[in-house]
Amino acid sequence: MLFIPTVVITFVITSFLVVSVLQYHDQLPHLISLSHSNVQFVLADEEMSSTVHMSNNSTNENTMVDKFGIKEFYPTNQHGREWYVNMTNPKNDTMLSFTFDAPINKEKDGSWQITNPKVRMNVETPTGMQPWKNVEITGYVKVISVKASKNNSDNNNKSNSANQDYSQTLNDIAWYARSGRHNSETPCEGTALIGGIHTDGSVGWKKSIWFTGGYTDERALNQAAKPLLGRWIGWKVVIYNIDNDTAVKMESYLDDQNNNQWKKVTGFVDNGGWYANTDDVTFFSAGCGKPKDYVITNPGDFVTFRTDNIIWDFKNLSVREIKSPDPI
Repeated sequence: MLFIPTVVITFVITSFLVVSVLQYHDQLPHLISLSHSNVQFVLADEEMSSTVHMSNNSTNENTMVDKFGIKEFYPTNQHGREWYVNMTNPKNDTMLSFTFDAPINKEKDGSWQITNPKVRMNVETPTGMQPWKNVEITGYVKVISVKASKNNSDNNNKSNSANQDYSQTLNDIAWYARSGRHNSETPCEGTALIGGIHTDGSVGWKKSIWFTGGYTDERALNQAAKPLLGRWIGWKVVIYNIDNDTAVKMESYLDDQNNNQWKKVTGFVDNGGWYANTDDVTFFSAGCGKPKDYVITNPGDFVTFRTDNIIWDFKNLSVREIKSPDPI
């Protein structure tokens, strides 16, 4: 009968356990990296709807890309939300609403085209969650054609009077946040920080303190690119509070060659002094109880992808709640 000493058996078992632990240790970074996309919940039909991810902020900040492979400039906040458009069917999403019920048509390249001259795609805050605050908003767009705007077909007068909906005078693409509903029934909800790129390639920021009598002039103006007609670009805006929530930093980035190579085209801080350009009687008629240079440090229920006076294709839209940079 073959006899195996107890000490030999013990040695073999111990060796096996050591090897198993070492193999698990080698796989641990990979397992951790997967957890960023595994912690999520799906709104509506799993195969068709967009998803909202709850991040654990384990992403390597040197190689940050989103679900679509697009470069991220700021990491998603610990347990922060991430929203991604459902490219199979954008309208099959309980979090996304279209203010003007714009019809969309799928193109051969998988993008979606909107022919309405006025578009507001609103990403809503899920029930029971905190409104959107510090965000990075990204999307790719292709301008197919430009409709002459009511008062200015060439975008030369970007500082139009704020006592009207300024979309009537601009041909542009803009992502905005810190916003509620924009309508005459609830004018004081109509706040927004609006990062826009115009069809002539110029960029800038506007602020709405109330709708429609609280628009400011456009700041951080910059001629960032050649005209946009007929080509894909990436447009990204970032909004976050600084100085203990007393001021707000706004940044915008452009992927001008549609190759995921981004350049910063604006950087602007609102810490007061950026006034609505209506007269006092008009501005205070809404009774919002806000000063004319109100700094929008508060969150908002909606993040909006907005275009005016253009026909355009879109793809790979996203919104992420970001971790703000540490104070210098």
